[in-house]
Amino acid sequence: MTTERRMLAVGGQDRSEFLQGLITNDVLHLKDGLVYAALLTAQGKYLADFFLLDRGDDILLDAPAAVWDALVKKLKMYKLRSKVTLDEVDVSLARGLGEAPEGALRDPRHPAMGWRAYGTDLTDEDVDWDALRVANCIPEAGVELVPDESFILECGFTRLNGVDFRKGCYVGQEVTARMHHKTELKKGLATVSVEGEAPVGTPITSEGKPAGTLYTQADGQGIAYLRLNRAQGAMEAGEARLMLAA
Repeated sequence: MTTERRMLAVGGQDRSEFLQGLITNDVLHLKDGLVYAALLTAQGKYLADFFLLDRGDDILLDAPAAVWDALVKKLKMYKLRSKVTLDEVDVSLARGLGEAPEGALRDPRHPAMGWRAYGTDLTDEDVDWDALRVANCIPEAGVELVPDESFILECGFTRLNGVDFRKGCYVGQEVTARMHHKTELKKGLATVSVEGEAPVGTPITSEGKPAGTLYTQADGQGIAYLRLNRAQGAMEAGEARLMLAA
């Protein structure tokens, strides 16, 4: 499954301050390359995730098409009187795992996800990106990341370098910080081994009790959202049999 992307140029003299007050990561990290971040609801739930690239005169926001409309609507709502422009732009994207071409940038989520290159005549390498996502438990918008439902810490954003707990306030920060300071999350995404297959969204049970939901599957593995205290031993999702991956 190749996820369609759309690109937004965030311009204007207030662009950095505008984004800094909204997103989960620190825009100061743009000096080091791509930044992965999310925009949350006021209740701390996922609204959209995206990559940011500083292009000098603007900040390019690379977002999944699945959350585009809600993301742009929310950004326009927050803009108010800020000196910020929000323009969709036609910028090509290429991804790969081999030697990075000139101008390509490392995917900040995980080394296994390779590089991303913008505005070039390159094409994607022939890679099973879903299999890579599953093996490394990397969620996708509209699948594992569910707008108005998912909490980013349960979806691994700390591990994926998508949240900075040292930056200032942002929308949904209070809920996220409170979850971060808990001793242990009770629910979250995990990679499971899958014997058989089941449709995305199939409920998971353990000893007859609800234990979570099965999402993307590839190469005998899957990403599951689990009640972690019920994820010990064998589990079922429809006709599929699951175990936590070693």
